Amino acid sequence: MQGQIIRCECIKEDLSLFLKGLKYNGLFILTDENTDKYCLPLINAIPEIREAKQIIIPAGDENKNITTLSTVWEFLSLNGANRKSLLINLGGGMLTDLGGFAAATFKRGIRFINLPTTLLGAVDAAVGGKTGINFMGLKNEIGAFCPAIAVMIDSQFFKTIDSTNLLSGYAEMLKHALLSSRTALNEILRFDWDNPDYRKLNELLFESVCVKEKIVAQDPTEQGLRKALNLGHTFGHAFESFSYETSRPVPHGYAVAWGLICELYLSYVKLGFDKDSLTKIAGFVKENYGSFAYGCNQYPRLYELMQHDKKNEAGLINFTLMKAVGEIAINQTANRAEIEETLDFYCDFF
Repeated sequence: MQGQIIRCECIKEDLSLFLKGLKYNGLFILTDENTDKYCLPLINAIPEIREAKQIIIPAGDENKNITTLSTVWEFLSLNGANRKSLLINLGGGMLTDLGGFAAATFKRGIRFINLPTTLLGAVDAAVGGKTGINFMGLKNEIGAFCPAIAVMIDSQFFKTIDSTNLLSGYAEMLKHALLSSRTALNEILRFDWDNPDYRKLNELLFESVCVKEKIVAQDPTEQGLRKALNLGHTFGHAFESFSYETSRPVPHGYAVAWGLICELYLSYVKLGFDKDSLTKIAGFVKENYGSFAYGCNQYPRLYELMQHDKKNEAGLINFTLMKAVGEIAINQTANRAEIEETLDFYCDFF
C-alpha cells in the first residue's frame, strides 16, 4: 500500500514533525555526493537529522548498481541497523530507487522515507513503490515493490538543479497529462520554459502526482491498469540503455520524452490516435528536448534492447498505447516491421 504523499510548505518543519510522530530504533540518511552538498543543509538543523548516521554514495545513474547497493547494506549492518530502524532517502530517482531497494531487502525490510530532490524523483521514482537497480546494462532489471511510508515533496529542493534535470522530470508530467485529459495536456504544453514560474510548476507537479497516485492505488503491483504508467518507456528505456552503451548518456526523462513520441506514433498507426495531437506533442518535445541520433544500422540493437523489457510476455514486446488523450490501451504489441517504421518516423521528424 502506498504511503503518504506530503506536500511540504517548509521541509524542515514538516519533516521534524513527522519524525516526532514515529517510533524507530536508529535513524539513517542516504545521500549522494551532490545532495550531501546542496540539499542536506536544508534539513540539517533538525536534531534528529544531525544525530542520524549518514551514508554517502556516488552520484549518477551509472552508480545505480549492485556494488553501490552492497555498500549501503554493509553500512547499515556495520552501524547497528535493525528491523525497527528508519532510512531517509534524500536524492533524485537514482537514489530513491536504490535506497528503497536497500531498505526493502535489508533484514527482509525496514521502513523508509523518500525526500525527492529532483522534479523527476518527485513525479516518478519516489512515488509508487517501485524500487531497484540497473543490472547487466539494463534499466531497473532487479527490484521490488515496496512503498515508502511517506514521500515528502518540497519545491525548495528543485531550485538546486539545472534546467536539464527539470525538463527530465517534466517529461513524466507530460506522460501523466496524456493519461489524464486534454485539459491537463494543454496546461503542460503551455508552460513557458524560457521563463519558468516555479509556483505554477509546483501546482502542475501535484496534479501530476495525483494522476500517478490514483493509478497506483488501483493496481499497486502492476497487474493491469498501472501498466499505463509505462507509456513512452519501452522505446525510452531502449534509447537510454543504448545511450550508455555508446558513451553518450542521456537523462531518463529525455529518453522518455523521445519514447513518448515513438509510442504515440504507434498509437496513431494501430489505434487511430489523433495525428494533429501527435504533431503538436512532437513539436514540443523537439523544441525542448532536442533529439537522440541513431541510424538504421542501429535498429537491430534498439530492437534487441526492447526485447529485454520487463513488461514483455510470451516473447512479444509489450507497449502501452493511446486511443486518444485520456483513453489508455495497455498490453499492446507491435512486430519488428512496425517498430522499425516507428524508428523511421522519429528520424524523419527529429
